[in-house]
Amino acid sequence: MSVYQYYEFLAVDRPLSEDELAQVRALSTRAHITATSFSNEYHWGDFRGDTTKMVEQLYDAHLYYANWGSRRLVLRLPAALLPAKAATPYALEESLSVWTRSGHTLLDFQLSSEDGGEWDFESSFSLSAFVGLRAELAAGDLRGLYLAWLAALSIWEVAEDDEEEYAREAEPPVPAGLAELTGPQRALADFLRVDPDLLAVAAQAAAPAPQTAVDRKALAAYIRALPAKEKDALLLDAALGTAPQPGPQLLARYRAAHLPGPQRAGAERRTAAQLLDTAHLHRTERTRQESEDKAAAARARALGISRARDAHLDRLAQDTEQVWQDVDKLIAGKQPGPYDTAVTLLTDLREIHARAGTGTAFEQRAGALRETHRGKPSLMRRFDAAGLPNP
Repeated sequence: MSVYQYYEFLAVDRPLSEDELAQVRALSTRAHITATSFSNEYHWGDFRGDTTKMVEQLYDAHLYYANWGSRRLVLRLPAALLPAKAATPYALEESLSVWTRSGHTLLDFQLSSEDGGEWDFESSFSLSAFVGLRAELAAGDLRGLYLAWLAALSIWEVAEDDEEEYAREAEPPVPAGLAELTGPQRALADFLRVDPDLLAVAAQAAAPAPQTAVDRKALAAYIRALPAKEKDALLLDAALGTAPQPGPQLLARYRAAHLPGPQRAGAERRTAAQLLDTAHLHRTERTRQESEDKAAAARARALGISRARDAHLDRLAQDTEQVWQDVDKLIAGKQPGPYDTAVTLLTDLREIHARAGTGTAFEQRAGALRETHRGKPSLMRRFDAAGLPNP
């Protein structure tokens, strides 16, 4: 069985130095490496580097997946923008781990091979689909974290091994806009195989998605209100290249200050068991509705076909003698295509005569037609297949 593994890293906040590039190049001779990216795929063997340490020390995002089902996405953000304590309530060992290192918060989204199910030879992923999650999380949009928590519940539902734990586990705060995911969030939900019915049920408790368009005047006022010392430090770090560029950070902080927070602490929190049970009911109802819609669509198609057939026969019935003449001309052509068309017209004539109560007349005329052309074996086979009279 063919093995496939894919590794990708991105440096978002700053490029790697020459020394760091040399360090990375020593880990792989075949990888595509630049100052901001690393990518490689393996059809045999394994990557020699420690992927976790590479994100902790060098990169801001890492993607890994294998065709036997394992998937992993690691994001690194400045802890000042996303403190670990804000992310920890969403962490469950089946899908998300959170830790800090050197002033950064690291988020490790995972789907193990056991959770992934069968081998997957079709799916492919790229960090470009997920890297937008960093900016969203930095801006206080925690929908990506809640999706990871739901992914763990999706795994629990399949396992069905500890209902007491399901009843004890209460959901974390529900972020606004859970019913209206962004592109990166939708990609993460697919990557972690979040059950769509579970997501639909969970989203019922979420506030509407906030407006994220930036008001230039409001942003300018927000920046003016920042302490001068803080603004000087941001500009100095940017000039020296010792910290991420201030633009994205300032924009993220502005949005975080204007985005609504997650579900308030005092709001009723559903348990994992309640969500899973409701998702089961939602799935049952959705399946029933889809089945009904499919049956209704099939009936509509059948009715449309029937009406079109009736209209076609009505047109032919206006001059059946002309149709018989057309049959004679087609048979005279002695070609397979015209033979097929002739037999089709004969079956139409049979139905027209049946509707008119003159089926005997059709039997006699079609039988005579067969007698006339018995020397054409290809035509006779078509007559037999259509069940035309054979006196």
